Amino acid sequence: MSVPVALAERRALPVHRRFLPLLAVAVARPLAATTPARLRRFLEFARRGSAPATAAQALVARQQVVAVSLRCAGQGCLQRSIATALLCRARGTWPTWRTGVRTHPFSAHAWVEAEGQLIGEPYPAGHYRPLLTIGPPPSADEVATPSADEVATAGEADTAGGETPARQP
Repeated sequence: MSVPVALAERRALPVHRRFLPLLAVAVARPLAATTPARLRRFLEFARRGSAPATAAQALVARQQVVAVSLRCAGQGCLQRSIATALLCRARGTWPTWRTGVRTHPFSAHAWVEAEGQLIGEPYPAGHYRPLLTIGPPPSADEVATPSADEVATAGEADTAGGETPARQP
């Protein structure tokens, strides 16, 4: 039994715009063959300091990756999604990178999302159950900062020698 394969639409990319997408595809190739734990560490490191990608930025990156790589235009979803995320990162942004599965029939897939939209995918949202997600780094507003009360309470605990006073009824 053969699997039907249809290549994604590939638009020609001018020569002077091919370097960065080719570099992203080249870096993504060995990463696609590594363990999930190592891949996660690498992508979490790569996303540091980036802003969330818009759907338009992620779509342009995906189209450029597909334009320079026949493997990424076909069934190479893992390499394509990694290269797309790395190309976005090279431009200062980061999409949400995901891998997931479905069980009936079993199928695994890797894709990118931005602004809650699947980028360039023929499947509807929810078609695959995400197993591994690397989203944009949290912004400074989202990072929890201790309040003045929490700081004061922590300071009192430090001066008490680490002992907690007994509660009286």
